Amino acid sequence: MNAITDFDWDDRYLVGQQSIDDTHQEFVELVNAMLDANPESIPATMEELVRHVEDHFALEERLMEQYAFPARECHVEEHEKVLASVREVHVLVAAGDTGVAVELAEALAGWFPGHSDYMDSALAAWVVKKTAGGAPLVLRRFKHGAQASLG
Repeated sequence: MNAITDFDWDDRYLVGQQSIDDTHQEFVELVNAMLDANPESIPATMEELVRHVEDHFALEERLMEQYAFPARECHVEEHEKVLASVREVHVLVAAGDTGVAVELAEALAGWFPGHSDYMDSALAAWVVKKTAGGAPLVLRRFKHGAQASLG
């Protein structure tokens, strides 16, 4: 398995609900910062990541509760597992094991695209349907050579 060394924002992570999209962009930035961090900056970056993941998941869970999202239980269960891993690594980093933080960042970079594509896009579609009566419209910028589409 190749190590992930870069996890840049890509518009394919947009789901069409502004608060979720904003928190996703911050998530990608923090995971990327962890991948790029030197050992001295890892504890502070880890602190930021823990706070972000807690807030990120709480936001989505408030939306699920507020709009009676039908797949709430499954989505929350996945959040709980990821948050447990993040908190476990936080304890290890606080004890001086900074290498495990990079492993966590690699795992999060691998996990996030699928979670966003399936779980978060479904949540966004549900919230937009409940609030605007339609489906999200997502306009994505594409890198050179990619084909355009609406998501």
